[in-house]
Amino acid sequence: MMMQERTHTDAEGAILFDADASPQVGHDWFAPDYWRGRGALRTQPGGRGGVAIVATPVGECVLRHYRRGGLVAALMGDRYLWTGGDRTRPFAEFRLLAEIARLELPGPAVVAARYCRHGMFYSADLITRRIADARTLAECLAAGRLDGELAEEVGALVARFHRAGIWHADLNAHNVLVTPDGLHLIDFDRGRMRIPSASWQEANLRRLRRSLLKLGAAAGGEAAFEKATWQPLLYRYGRTLKP
Repeated sequence: MMMQERTHTDAEGAILFDADASPQVGHDWFAPDYWRGRGALRTQPGGRGGVAIVATPVGECVLRHYRRGGLVAALMGDRYLWTGGDRTRPFAEFRLLAEIARLELPGPAVVAARYCRHGMFYSADLITRRIADARTLAECLAAGRLDGELAEEVGALVARFHRAGIWHADLNAHNVLVTPDGLHLIDFDRGRMRIPSASWQEANLRRLRRSLLKLGAAAGGEAAFEKATWQPLLYRYGRTLKP
């Protein structure tokens, strides 16, 4: 089912939103202080310091302010080079998430995206619906809950997105959510649709593997990790990827 996409443009910038979720979304929606003043702000740790949970009129949502990472963060902070509204990071992620929903894949349901112009640069925000009762795969690993069965579920999850041609720019254990109802992928900033190919799909898997190893998944030895976690993940990935 296609969402009813609408755009509001003014002197500050532009807001892209799902009119089926809310008939109007203003700049206030993207201000944590606005929700704090209504007793509706709940901060959430993680990310690069720009994530909060807010109780909006459409339900609990995740409000994310885009911030740069790495060395460029010290210079640019939350500013990005302006190259046109449709090419901004929030608008691109909004539309990718809308496509993910259309394909009935388990990702965040998008509510609204915004950019604000600052001369040659812009800052940006995104609102998605909160996925309830979720723990990250990283949290499951830390709690000793990453077994072969969960590894297989992760493999199947990634394969579904790859089969649809959806490339996740930062596939890691923090961006896989585990809920009682199943698994979800989140944070599709810089993600995009691509023609399926072994090259980028395998690179995506290698990125996930590095994340797991960095978080201590091989604390019992890499051979044990390979047998108990990685091979089950790859097995289910391969089975799910096939048409």
